[in-house]
Amino acid sequence: MADYPAPQIRNFTLVGHASAGKTMLAEAMLACSKQIGRMGSIEAGTTASDFHQSEKDHGISVHTTVLSTEWAGAKLNILDTPGYQDFISEGLSALRVGDFAVIVVNATQGVSVGTDKVWKIAEDYHLPKIMVVTGLDKPNTSFDAVLAQAREHFGAHVFPLTVPVDAGPGFHEVLDVMRSELVSYKTDGSGDYTESPVEGAQSEEVKALHRQLIEYVAESDNALMEKFFAQDGLDESELRSGLHQALENQVFVPVFATSPLNNIGVARLLDFIAKYESSPVDHKQVTGRDPDGAPVVVNLDDRNPALYVFKTMNEPGVGELSIFRIYSGEVNTGQELYNPARDITERIGQIYVLNGHKRTPVLRMVAGDIGATVKLRDTHTGNTLCARTHPVLLPDVQYPAPSIHGALACDSPGDEDKFAVGLNTLREEDPSFHHRVDDEIHQTIISGQGEIHLQVTLERLRRRFGVSVTMSEPRIPYRETIKHKGESKYRHKKQSGGAGQFAEVWLRIAPGEPGKGVDFRQTLVGTNVDRVFVPSVEKGVRTVCKEGVLAGCHIVDVKVEFYDGKMHPVDSKDIAFQVAGYHAFKEAFQSSNPCLLEPVYDVHVTVPEECVGDVMGDLSSRRARIAGVEADGHFQVIHAHVPQRELHNYSTRLRSLTASRGSHSEAFASYDRVPAEMEPTIIAEAKAARVANGRSH
Repeated sequence: MADYPAPQIRNFTLVGHASAGKTMLAEAMLACSKQIGRMGSIEAGTTASDFHQSEKDHGISVHTTVLSTEWAGAKLNILDTPGYQDFISEGLSALRVGDFAVIVVNATQGVSVGTDKVWKIAEDYHLPKIMVVTGLDKPNTSFDAVLAQAREHFGAHVFPLTVPVDAGPGFHEVLDVMRSELVSYKTDGSGDYTESPVEGAQSEEVKALHRQLIEYVAESDNALMEKFFAQDGLDESELRSGLHQALENQVFVPVFATSPLNNIGVARLLDFIAKYESSPVDHKQVTGRDPDGAPVVVNLDDRNPALYVFKTMNEPGVGELSIFRIYSGEVNTGQELYNPARDITERIGQIYVLNGHKRTPVLRMVAGDIGATVKLRDTHTGNTLCARTHPVLLPDVQYPAPSIHGALACDSPGDEDKFAVGLNTLREEDPSFHHRVDDEIHQTIISGQGEIHLQVTLERLRRRFGVSVTMSEPRIPYRETIKHKGESKYRHKKQSGGAGQFAEVWLRIAPGEPGKGVDFRQTLVGTNVDRVFVPSVEKGVRTVCKEGVLAGCHIVDVKVEFYDGKMHPVDSKDIAFQVAGYHAFKEAFQSSNPCLLEPVYDVHVTVPEECVGDVMGDLSSRRARIAGVEADGHFQVIHAHVPQRELHNYSTRLRSLTASRGSHSEAFASYDRVPAEMEPTIIAEAKAARVANGRSH
């Protein structure tokens, strides 16, 4: 592949709802440009994009795949992203490095939750957009209905540049609004076509749309607007010269009618992208920060190199592959670059142009291009590499909080080290995957964006690191507290032939302020107890608070007053007062009407309006308190408070209720009292777990 300068590079991201047709659109683009001999299929696992084992196993896209081809004098870097919300982080990072977004909508699905989400992300990144309607070869599809729905969601400026003539089985003709032509495609998957004049009623339709297109282009530039009014329109050269700026200003969003499966309509889409869409020159400046946090502007024309690693992944036989976009300067094989986030220097090894699993080695890459290198020592997803003399940290991607959690156990006792290394490595590659060791519930907790996300991550752990693991439902970190006041006087006395032990502790306890933990204080008066023993009593009390009394859970929100006691001039010592404090608090706690608290989460569920009733009914069955429902564009957002106990695998249930059109987010809110009728069950479960683990109070 030739060495392309920035003005001739097109970096774009294919995004959309799951099963919208992104991967087959990318496949059709490669076939049109003769990058591949024939199109593969998702069912057979033979597409250029979905080449990873996990993608073949599940029949869905899991990773962002970089594909490269050439068309009409331009280099196209295509970033094919997963549509499942479990892998939304892949789309976020790909949009971060793209210059425009190609939003794919399946004609049989219409505009879905995923469509709205990626549209908003593209807006947040200030990216121009193209909409591609796929699946127009299917029965009972209506391009006009999808166009009307898109306009309802995103505005009247969503505008068709190609219109299907014969949508449905056998679809192969479109009206080209730009050229006012009828384009007839071969049905052999080659993407080849013939052109002919538009006649009859179709001619009037194309003329009206062409006139509207001219108006959009004129709106984008004052000089063109003056010409438009002066000469009652624009000529073709003026239309074409102004089209690029109209796209950059997002005066309108072009829509293309296609059938990627049969390679219909894709060639004209490629023409449009190569001739009119954004290049790195249109987004030549990006503002990062230096290691001290001060703003730094990186310009495409700067000689000092700066590249952003937006994805890392392990390739069998190669090692870690770091995929990057260059924002300034050029990168050469053997060059040394600085990683300011890690404060290390990395040597760039072999540089590759990527096309799915195929890697073509090159000696250098210039600003604006996307490529990859291997075997960087300690550079990971989200890191910047730059000149040491001009350090910069390019903007990070903000990933969503996890929405599903699991408890992970290593099946083989000797694999703990591999287990820890594997989890850390996967976290470095995928910032939306989290893991932690929870000392409270004594489990390793992993968190992700959905059930499939965690499943695929564990498959990678087994395949790459040879670690067999079992995932289960995480234990709930319940808390224990009290409803009423209580007190205790406990004497500890031990005489066993040698030095004795003696301590007497008098405690009062009362409910404390929620969220304040355990407030221990002493109000001793006189000389009954030496103040040197106060820390000993507190240590005994806090030991109980950590162990729990009812269900082995941490005790919180209790005020403890050590107000009196007794000591012995010889037998009183630290251990004696620890033991007395321990049992005095335990007795007082049991006499104060103890109860359990459970973690409750703020949950926001985004669903189509027709699904609201089913989703709210399901939430009610999960002991949710509905806080309200509000519109978010063309979807409804249900706000609820839901106990953690009821949220396990909720994302899977929500997907089932909404035909994969719903999504949710969750964040810890507070601890609330467990219903009294549930307490015996939870206490029994905790006791059984302690017995199984060989632990008891």
